[in-house]
Amino acid sequence: MLSNENVSGHSSGATPQGQSPPPATERQRRRRGQVEAMEERRRPGYSVHREVLDEEAVDEIAKKSDSKSSLREKLKKSMRCSGPRLKSCLLGSVPVLSWLPRYSLRDNCLGDLISGISVGIMQLPQGMAYALLASVPAVFGLYSSFYPVLVYFIFGTSKHISLGTFAVLSVMVGGVTERLAPDSNFMIWDNVTNASEVDVVARDAERVKVAAAVTFVSGLFQILLGLVQFGFVVTYLSEPLVRGYTTGAAIHVIVSQLKYTFGIRPVRHSGPLSLIYTVLEICYLLPKTNIGSLVVSIVAIICLILVKELNAYLSKKLPVPIPVELLGIVIATVISWQVNLKDKYGVDVVGLIPSGLQPPVLPDASLFGQVIGDAFALAVVGYGIAISLGRIFALKYGYKVDSNQELIALGLSNSIGGVFQCFAISCSMSRSMVQESTGGKTQVAGALSAVVILFITLWIGTLFEDLPKAVLAAIIYVNLQGMMKQFMDIRVLWRSNKVDMLIWVATFILTLLLNPDLGLAAAIGFSMLTVIFRTQLPKYSKLGQVPDTDIYRPLEDYDELKQVPGILIFRSSATLYFANAEMYQEALGEKSGIDITKLLSAKKKLEAKRKRHEKKNAKKAAKRSAANLEGGPERDGQNEIAIIEMDAEPDPSLPRAIILDLSPVNFLDTVAVKTLRSIRRDYGEVCIEVVLAGCSSGVIDNLQTAGFFNDKVTKSCLFSTVHDAVLHCQSAQKHSPHEDYNATHF
Repeated sequence: MLSNENVSGHSSGATPQGQSPPPATERQRRRRGQVEAMEERRRPGYSVHREVLDEEAVDEIAKKSDSKSSLREKLKKSMRCSGPRLKSCLLGSVPVLSWLPRYSLRDNCLGDLISGISVGIMQLPQGMAYALLASVPAVFGLYSSFYPVLVYFIFGTSKHISLGTFAVLSVMVGGVTERLAPDSNFMIWDNVTNASEVDVVARDAERVKVAAAVTFVSGLFQILLGLVQFGFVVTYLSEPLVRGYTTGAAIHVIVSQLKYTFGIRPVRHSGPLSLIYTVLEICYLLPKTNIGSLVVSIVAIICLILVKELNAYLSKKLPVPIPVELLGIVIATVISWQVNLKDKYGVDVVGLIPSGLQPPVLPDASLFGQVIGDAFALAVVGYGIAISLGRIFALKYGYKVDSNQELIALGLSNSIGGVFQCFAISCSMSRSMVQESTGGKTQVAGALSAVVILFITLWIGTLFEDLPKAVLAAIIYVNLQGMMKQFMDIRVLWRSNKVDMLIWVATFILTLLLNPDLGLAAAIGFSMLTVIFRTQLPKYSKLGQVPDTDIYRPLEDYDELKQVPGILIFRSSATLYFANAEMYQEALGEKSGIDITKLLSAKKKLEAKRKRHEKKNAKKAAKRSAANLEGGPERDGQNEIAIIEMDAEPDPSLPRAIILDLSPVNFLDTVAVKTLRSIRRDYGEVCIEVVLAGCSSGVIDNLQTAGFFNDKVTKSCLFSTVHDAVLHCQSAQKHSPHEDYNATHF
C-alpha cells in the first residue's frame, strides 16, 4: 500500500517548511481510496486452457441426457401409494397429528397460556368492532373469533400468527352485505310515529346470511386452490401492492365508521366512487352530528392512544401489555350503563347480545352466484396477508410454513365458519405481535384464545349490551395506526424503486375509487402491466471486453472496455418473446449501424440486374450462333457483353460477425425463435455470421422444439459463453491479414 509520504513525493513541487500541504481534491482522494482498496483486496488469479466449445461439443463431452419422464409415468408415480407415503400425506394434511404428540409442556405451556389469554382478551373488543365493519351484529364477531381459530389449530402450519377478524376483510364483507341487504329493503311503517323505519331484526338476519354465504364460498375457493397446489398465486401480490391495498382499504374502514363517531345515518352507496359519495354525504350531514357520540369517540381515541404509547414505552418492563382495549370497553360499558347514554343523549349502543352459540346452518345457495366475485377477492386477500405474516415468523424462528396447506387451513376455517354464521377471517398483525411477544410458541396459544372467547360468549357477552358503538369505532381507528404509517413507503420507494412506488400509489388510488374488491383486480392488472412494459422496454447494449479477461460488459457503462474488432456483441436486458421481438430486431440494427432491409434490397436489385443482363447476353449469343451457321461474318462479341460486378468483399465498416448474448433470456416463444431465425438468415445473406451465446438449457429446448435447427443450422452456432463465441468468430476471420486479433485464451 502506498504511504502518504510516497504519494506526496511524486508531486510536482515541494511544500515550503512550516506550511501544510494543499488539500487534495475530491477526485484525488477518491482515486487514492480506490488504489488502497484494490491493493487490500487482491484476488487470486486462475488460468484454464481448453478448446473453444460450442453446444454440440458440450453435449458430447458432458453426455447430455435425453431421458425425460412422460406424463403417463409422472401420473403413475404420483398415484402410487405406500405406507410411508400415506403416513406422510396424513401428517401433512392434518399437521396437528405431527406436532402435538411432541408438544413440550415444560418449554411451551406457560408461554402459550399467557399468550392465549392475552390474545383472547384482544379478540373480544376487536371481534365486536370488526363485526360493525361487516355490518352484522357484534356477537357474530365473537363467533368469528372462535370457530375458525379452532379449525386452524388443527390444520394450520404457522405457530405464531393469530387468526380471527381482520379490518380489511371485514370492510369487504360489509360492502357485500350492505349491497345485497340494504336498509331500503327493510323499511316498515310505524303507526305510532307515522314514519317509516328500518326493521333492524330482519335486516340483520339477512345480512348474516349474506356474510355467511360469501365466507363459505371464499373458503371453498381457498380449499380448491390449495388442492391444486396453487399456493404460488400469492406471488402476484407484491409487497408494494399489498401495502398500498391495505392502506387504501384502511381509508374505507375509517370512512365506514364515521357514522358511529358523528352519530349520523348516511345513505349507503355502492359501486365505483362510492367512497367519494359517502364522504360527501357525511359532510352534508355534519350539522346533524350527535354531540354525545362525538364526545365519547374523542375521549376514547385519546385514552386509547395514550395507554398504547405507555405500553410501547414500558414494553421492556411489562411482562404482558396493558389490555387497553378490554379496559376501554369495560369502562365505557359501565359509564354508558350508569349515565344511560342511549336514552339521555341518543348514543347508539351495541344492543342485544344473545348468550350461547349458534347451531350450524348451511348457507343460502341462492346467494352464491351473487357473491362469487367478492368471495374470490376475499380468498386471495385473506391468504396473501396470512402467508406473508406467517413467512416472516417462520423465517425468524427457523421453521417452514407450507403455502398450499395454509390455503387449505384457511379455506376450512372459512367454510366451516360460514356454516356457523361467521364472516371471513385472516390473521391480524397486532394480535400476532402480541401472541409472539407474550411468549406464544405453538398453535396451542391460538386454541387457548378461542377458549377465552368461548367463555366470554357463553357467560359474559350479555354484559356489553350498553357498550357505545362510538367506542368500537375508536378502537378501529387506533388499530389502524400501523396501516396509516404505510404512507411513509412512498418516500422510501421513490428513492429505491420508482416502479414499485408507482404500483403502491396506483393500487392505493384504485382501491379508493373502485372499492376493495374491484380495486384489487385492477391493481393486480396494473402490476402485471408494469412487468410487461418493462420487458417491452429493456436496455439494449453493445458489449466490450474487459482488457485481458474473458468478461464482457456494456460499452456505455464503462470507460476502459475494448470493443472486439470486426465483431458486434449484442445483449438485451429482458427475455425475448412476442411483445418485444420486433423491437429486438430494430435495436440490433441501430446498435450495429446496419440497415439490413436496405442492404438486402440493394442486393436483390443487383442480382435482378445481373440476371437481366445474363438473359440479354444469352439472346445475343443465340443470334450470333444463328448468324454463324448461316455463313455470316464472325464478330467479336466480347465488347458487347456488359459485365455486372458483384462485391467480392463485404463493406469493411460492417462487422464480420454478430454475437447475440442470450444469457438474460429464460424462455423463447415461437415468435422469438422466428425472429432469431430471420436475423441469422438476413445477416448471413450479406456475409455477416450470427451466433448465439449464453443459452440456458430451457432456451435450447425452445429452439429445438420450435424448429430453429435444420440440416444447415446446427448447435455449432450456439456457445456456452460469449468468450467462446468471440474466439470462434476470430478464428473464422484469420484469413484476413489486415486485422489485429487480440484474445484471452483459456
